[in-house]
Amino acid sequence: MTHRKLQPGKLVIASHNAGKVREIRALLAPFGIEPVSAGELGLPEPEETGTTFAENALLKAHASAQGSGLPALADDSGLCVAALGGAPGVYTADWAEKERFEGGPGRDWYMAMGKVEGKLAELGPDTDRSAYFICTLALAWPDGHQEVFEGRVHGSLTWPPRGTLGFGYDPVFVPAGRTETFAELDPAEKHAMSHRADAFHKLVEAVF
Repeated sequence: MTHRKLQPGKLVIASHNAGKVREIRALLAPFGIEPVSAGELGLPEPEETGTTFAENALLKAHASAQGSGLPALADDSGLCVAALGGAPGVYTADWAEKERFEGGPGRDWYMAMGKVEGKLAELGPDTDRSAYFICTLALAWPDGHQEVFEGRVHGSLTWPPRGTLGFGYDPVFVPAGRTETFAELDPAEKHAMSHRADAFHKLVEAVF
């Protein structure tokens, strides 16, 4: 299968999540790409109506490519917990959405981590705490061409949350073979092993 190569120049990062945009910028820095975020271009965020990570990533990438006339890269990622049947999965961000009466709207990741922990606690002390982060990257061009890449990192969940360096569920996720959470690791170390790095590695091999 031949992949379409990505030329140096502007690339839209189809995300309004500052933490995610920062990580993707760092990963793209060596390739002569000038990342510009959908937020900076004032592009709307499409409704994520897909039932898989790939569907949602493609929705976002195509929306930004059409809206900007530039190639666009979108990421849909989430936490999948074995004992919860893969939840929160595609609904990872939804678990962090605050209700209006909770001071919302907005996202509260501490609340989301607490929901996951509460469900695990209900299952008892011997519950399997293994989990993985998944990242699906979708690259779309204004003419409709698309490429999709998927990465994973396996680990387990800890409680209480530790560390301040990550975002999302990073403070409760301990990658396999380590004792620190993603939020305690130096960002460069996290980048080297994360689900996003895994997916990026596949993307880089294919399109650069």
